[in-house]
Amino acid sequence: MERTVGMARPELIMVADSVARDKSIDREEVFIAMEQAIQKAGRSKYGHEHDIRARIDRRNGEIKLARYLEVVEDVEDENTQLTVSQAQRRKPGAVVGDFIVDPLPPIDFGRIAAQTAKQVIVQKVRDAERDRQYSEYKDRVGDVVNGLVKRVEFGNVVVDLGRAEALLRRDELIPREHFKNGDRVRAFVKDVRREQRGPQIFLSRTDAGFMAQLFSQEVPEIYDGVIEIKAVARDPGSRAKIAVVSRDSGIDPVGACVGMRGSRVQAVVAELQGEKIDIIPWSVDPATFVVNALAPAEVAKVVIDEDSGRMEVVVPDEQLSLAIGRRGQNVRLASQLSGWDIDILTEEAESERRQEEFRRVSGAFMEALDVDDVLAHLLVTEGFGSVEEVAWVDLEEIASIEGLDADVAAELQQRAREFLEERDRAAEDERRALGVSDELAAFSGMTPALLVCLGRNDVKTIDDLADLASDELVEFSAGSVAEGDANRMIMEARVQAGWFGDEDPFGAAGDEA
Repeated sequence: MERTVGMARPELIMVADSVARDKSIDREEVFIAMEQAIQKAGRSKYGHEHDIRARIDRRNGEIKLARYLEVVEDVEDENTQLTVSQAQRRKPGAVVGDFIVDPLPPIDFGRIAAQTAKQVIVQKVRDAERDRQYSEYKDRVGDVVNGLVKRVEFGNVVVDLGRAEALLRRDELIPREHFKNGDRVRAFVKDVRREQRGPQIFLSRTDAGFMAQLFSQEVPEIYDGVIEIKAVARDPGSRAKIAVVSRDSGIDPVGACVGMRGSRVQAVVAELQGEKIDIIPWSVDPATFVVNALAPAEVAKVVIDEDSGRMEVVVPDEQLSLAIGRRGQNVRLASQLSGWDIDILTEEAESERRQEEFRRVSGAFMEALDVDDVLAHLLVTEGFGSVEEVAWVDLEEIASIEGLDADVAAELQQRAREFLEERDRAAEDERRALGVSDELAAFSGMTPALLVCLGRNDVKTIDDLADLASDELVEFSAGSVAEGDANRMIMEARVQAGWFGDEDPFGAAGDEA
């Protein structure tokens, strides 16, 4: 860079080609970086207040340096602008928006100027390289990549991917696995972020997507889309469950993933440090899917509560430990895989609980309806679970019970309604005695019993309700309010209390209050 501007400099062409090739960036980016470096040196010589621009001829490397003056109506800066009349004296026909270009004589790059130019070029090339890396890897999130361990820092592994470096954090490594410099490593691209120090590529070997991608590489039917992976749940390094379904009725999805003599699944197991993998047929029926997911345990009965997203699974007594698994691993993975909260009960425990529930509901009917145990047991046996059901169900349903006629059914329903009215009156009196406000009593979703529970816990106004967290409301309601309803009620209370002004609070409505 010590020769004069204006001469052909083929070595610049060679330098640009070499840098572009070595750094895998566009040749034009290198030329732009060089031009900016020369401009900076030119402005240092002729004054930073001038609009000095440099241009490198892409064919022969000739450098041209010039000062640009913009043609304007009113001059604000004499160093970079001139009027139309001034411009037309130098260039007839010049109009506002044109530029008058003054070629500048060649300059010699001294040591300081050359060093400054070098720094600009290095920085611009580095920025272009970072942009190239980000553009290349931002669309590879979810892919599996191969690389070499470059160094290990405090348990975190820096991986050389060839054209970029990536970070495999310690908590994204499979437990008990260790890497040293030069080891080959295969990992899942979990995230790519553009940060100030350059693009950061984060890898993982514990992510569920890593296992899914490994199966896609080992099982051609998955790669071709004939078999679909519906869900994956992992306890990294220990055990995993993967749910698969076939789009072709003639292909067994589990058999295809296992492979001949287990060759396909064993290839994945070997990569995951011996992680035991259960391959499970997916089913559109949630109960069937959960039964499959709990394999190898046998299931006797499944009870689904769709409102709470819970599933009660009854197993034979001798299958309990197998269904739960070591430290709850089997049921935990089945729950992650299916998306349902799963409760495991033995047949004996389920029978005892059912009998206790039978006794509790029968006792409630005997007290509320003033009937003997035979009639109370009959109502429970026919599926009635609460006094509210007896009070508000269609009268014909009660009358259809064998041994009851229309008059008895009407009498039972009348007693149920009178009991509920009396209970609500008592709750209303207690609510007032506790000092719970009428405004809170009129709030959406409130019942007399819930208002008493809240009053006993010093929740007496809309503001008090707004101050609660959802788990507190669930606890204070003795479980009568589900978590989703608790979130909704608290958010509505906060709106009424004026927490959000004119803002729209929703979007956070489903979050933890």
